[in-house]
Amino acid sequence: MPDLSAIVKAYDIRGVVGEQLDAAVTRALGAAFAKLVGGPSVVIGHDMRDSSPELSAAFAEGVTSQGVDVVSIGLASTDMLYFASGKLQLPGAMFTASHNPAKYNGIKLCRAGAAPVGQDSGLAEIRDWAQQGVPPVDGRHGSVSEQNMLADYAAYLRELVDLSGIRPLKVAVDAGNGMGGYTVPEVFAGLPIEVVPMYFELDGNFPNHEANPLDPANLVDLQRRVVEVGADAGLAFDGDADRCFVVDADGNPVSPSAVTALVATRELAKDPGGTIIHNLITSRCVPEIVEEHGGKPVRTRVGHSFIKQRMAETGAIFGGEHSAHYYFRDFWRADTGMLAAMHVLAALGEQDKPLAELTAEFCRYEASGEINSTVADQAASTEAVRAAYAGRDGVTFDELDGLTVDLGDGRWFNLRASNTEPLLRLNVEAPDAGAVAALRDEVLAIVRR
Repeated sequence: MPDLSAIVKAYDIRGVVGEQLDAAVTRALGAAFAKLVGGPSVVIGHDMRDSSPELSAAFAEGVTSQGVDVVSIGLASTDMLYFASGKLQLPGAMFTASHNPAKYNGIKLCRAGAAPVGQDSGLAEIRDWAQQGVPPVDGRHGSVSEQNMLADYAAYLRELVDLSGIRPLKVAVDAGNGMGGYTVPEVFAGLPIEVVPMYFELDGNFPNHEANPLDPANLVDLQRRVVEVGADAGLAFDGDADRCFVVDADGNPVSPSAVTALVATRELAKDPGGTIIHNLITSRCVPEIVEEHGGKPVRTRVGHSFIKQRMAETGAIFGGEHSAHYYFRDFWRADTGMLAAMHVLAALGEQDKPLAELTAEFCRYEASGEINSTVADQAASTEAVRAAYAGRDGVTFDELDGLTVDLGDGRWFNLRASNTEPLLRLNVEAPDAGAVAALRDEVLAIVRR
């Protein structure tokens, strides 16, 4: 058994197939997961990567070796696995490496009701038990049954957001050869939405571009197609289709912060006074707009386990991140890019304005996006930045997640260390693009010197 600490991350398991992750490893992880959750059953889904069927089958062998049954839902997006976990009230395992290149695969784990399993909530124990080996239990071997959840998943989403009465829309969708190519046709079938499909063929080798729409280079094809076909909007999904990015009719990306604010207003209209979670890198417009619509904004650290924990603690109705993860109380507090996209299309189709005009009210500030810098000493570089701003009037600091510096005049930035690489991640926001560029360059000069 290789050293599993190399592939067991803070929130999931991810590694290079054949080197770090193979059938023997996933079989051991399956047995350990079954030991953690205890049964009676575990639901398993997988993405379109070449290695996913074999690895998920081996994981199922590990689960059944502990006398625990398996419900296999086969091909699935990550949010479909969360749906299955919630609907069936079973712990779940999703085989995917999300947007990572083809040589990778991984596992996202959850307890019944899509409750997350991370390092502090069971993943460390799974790692240690799998490393040692979990012997089969005596007396009972679990069984494997198959259940296709696609139609139920689509029907459930359509109950949450009714698109049947909107004006006709043309929507270009870039699935990036990922699981969006499997889920979008079912979810949008029969609705007044003309889908212009891009890269819907399931192919875990990602022949057209990386399935990572957070990288602007991977949005270029969609931006061009939206303008070419005269679409009302464009949607780009990542590899496991749990994140969705939005493009307006002019081919311009709509920031995830604007999507967060838009969806928040719609959820608050249904549930006045509700709590909305946002991570500390989303635009300051998010808490402003939430308060203006009678809601209660709650700021949290970056990362799905923190968002879901705060949602559970506060009873929040919705949560959004700068990385285009969107969480819904009505979806077991799990993240689903599809449901967020449906909210955007509903808002667009319920009135006559173009998307750019509709979202303009949710775009109050300019932002840099995330900028990575390779540094030898993350702590020393961060401290140098703190020292540079410490003596200035009106400047405040907080350390909820990394270092956030608020200059008191509408300008602020966050500097966070990567958990897995020698990187510092910088995000800057200011009232205008010139102020963003100036502050960005000022901070980077300190970080990179």
